[in-house]
Amino acid sequence: MFQLGKTIVSEDLIEKEFVCNLSACKGACCIDGDAGAPLEKEETKILEEIYPKVKPFLRKEGIAAIEKQGTWITSDFGELETPLIDDADCAYVIFDKKGTALCAIEEAYNQGIVDWKKPVSCHLYPVRVKDYSEFAAVNYHKWEICDDACFLGKELQVPVYKFVKQALIRKFGQNWYDELEKVAEKHLKK
Repeated sequence: MFQLGKTIVSEDLIEKEFVCNLSACKGACCIDGDAGAPLEKEETKILEEIYPKVKPFLRKEGIAAIEKQGTWITSDFGELETPLIDDADCAYVIFDKKGTALCAIEEAYNQGIVDWKKPVSCHLYPVRVKDYSEFAAVNYHKWEICDDACFLGKELQVPVYKFVKQALIRKFGQNWYDELEKVAEKHLKK
């Protein structure tokens, strides 16, 4: 672990390799698991605002889940999350013709309908951020459904922090990322 500003960062971001391999996993991270995507407080307001524009992209099951539960929920543990369809798929998941899970919010973003890409937790994955009162912990989340992404990352020699570069900049800023790159260069020379 090392400190960057008010973050404590796992060395796994530098040492592990990762490149999403959607053709292999079919977007399993959006349909597996036991909770929705973690949300920041500001993101709940954004979801409420953009829902009418995203709704045409959604599956009927997603619309039903959102209209029953809301555009976001608070979990039993007090965490803000996206709602789920039948405790499985994220309510914002859609599927392409090959059966690959995609994000309806991101599809609306890609078509210029909304100007928000998706929740930052989704954009950051496989990096997870846990906020504490004095700092944020920035960790790599290992999940077996992403084994193909680990193999592809190793083959292409792409460390986790480079794979999620844009998301890390979105979350922490360009200066923070520039410092991370310097730490990574020094760390890899050891």
